[in-house]
Amino acid sequence: MTPSPPPDRLSTAYLDHLAAEAEHRRRSTTLPGDVPSLLADGVADVVERAAEALEPDLREIVERLHADPEPAFEEHRSAAVLLEVLARHGIDAELGVHGLPTAFRAELRGAGAARGAGPGTGDDGPTIAVCAEYDALPVIGHACGHNVIAAAGVGAFLVLARVMAADDAPAGRVVLLGTPAEEGRTGKELLARAGALDDVDAAIMVHPYGQDVADQVWLGRRLLTWTFTGRAAHASSVPFMGRNALDAANLAYQGIGLLRQQMPPVDRVHATIVEGGTRPSVITERAVMHLYARSKYPDTLRDLSARLDDIARGAALMTGTEVTIAWDDGALPSLPVRTNSALTRRWVAAQRRRGRDPLAPGVVSETIAASTDFGNVSFRVPGIHPLVQVSSPDVALHTAEFAAAAGGPGAVPAAVDSAVGLALVALEYLSDDALRAAVHDEFTAQGGPLDVPRYFD
Repeated sequence: MTPSPPPDRLSTAYLDHLAAEAEHRRRSTTLPGDVPSLLADGVADVVERAAEALEPDLREIVERLHADPEPAFEEHRSAAVLLEVLARHGIDAELGVHGLPTAFRAELRGAGAARGAGPGTGDDGPTIAVCAEYDALPVIGHACGHNVIAAAGVGAFLVLARVMAADDAPAGRVVLLGTPAEEGRTGKELLARAGALDDVDAAIMVHPYGQDVADQVWLGRRLLTWTFTGRAAHASSVPFMGRNALDAANLAYQGIGLLRQQMPPVDRVHATIVEGGTRPSVITERAVMHLYARSKYPDTLRDLSARLDDIARGAALMTGTEVTIAWDDGALPSLPVRTNSALTRRWVAAQRRRGRDPLAPGVVSETIAASTDFGNVSFRVPGIHPLVQVSSPDVALHTAEFAAAAGGPGAVPAAVDSAVGLALVALEYLSDDALRAAVHDEFTAQGGPLDVPRYFD
């Protein structure tokens, strides 16, 4: 009998096919041609030069955070590094905002007089937020490249500080929002519920990846715990007096597997049994499962949640046990990312100035999809979450290889290019009434703001 291949020799055939199909779509799919800048002559050049001059500061952020990774809600030293760089350039940022000790906020106001009307225009003009993440994964460090995100966000804000100080700067505000705990803890939702986005009209950020991508699918995600409770009994002498909670967990796990045949193709469910008994001679009284549920749309995530509830209750019924279902225990839901194409076109134009050519939506298969709490932002205000290349395309997020790339030779150039892109998108949003109207018209057409805290009630 031929043995199964060891884990390090698994077939890459499916990934190879996905890569080939993506290359075919890349050759046959194009984004709109270069969009003329909406900014006054020379402003984009000023932005690029300012970002390039910040390269030593951005390198410092990339390298210091990479060398000293901190997990969710523990990013004290990382936040201190970012505030140190901001202070060096005369920017005061407030640490510990919106109820999170490692969150921070800084603001800029344009020197121009307030003007304009309609969506996205407050008393002081429109407000756009630049989000910066800086938490890392336990054990594996910056395997999602949040050190690059932090450098890009801070870099963009420092560029904007220079441009917004000019007499002819656009009216409005720019908020730099330091957002802790993206990895599994939904920090942006906590910030939003505490009012961080109440005075924000649009939000932008960028994420490192294996390719430059204008718009990629990000799945909504919920966390779930099932606790099955049965009755202990001696497994040999009186097993009929017991009710086996491990049997319930086993049936529930099989139920998830059978459900997959009827799930939409991009839905995902991952599960582990973290408690399953103490001794083989004792009928298991308590079993605990932890699960992730992911889906492409808010309503399909809600549908998947209901199906999982049925599986847990069915497994308990079949085994005579009881089940406690705890959704989002310890972490709030993450919604899918709703991308604003009007802002995305500005991002693509800015990146082409830097010699990058982001892939159009749909080029990279939607089956390669993770989750981010920026989705919760994007269902409150218009936003973008593009991807910038720091590694080769075959390197996946959340791996040791990507952690190395996040501190490798592609990281600092990506941070500089991203700082340019974020700054230009922000300036064009603030400067152009027609663009801003298009952004908010699209957001309204997509369904407008969602009542995120009550959506899954």
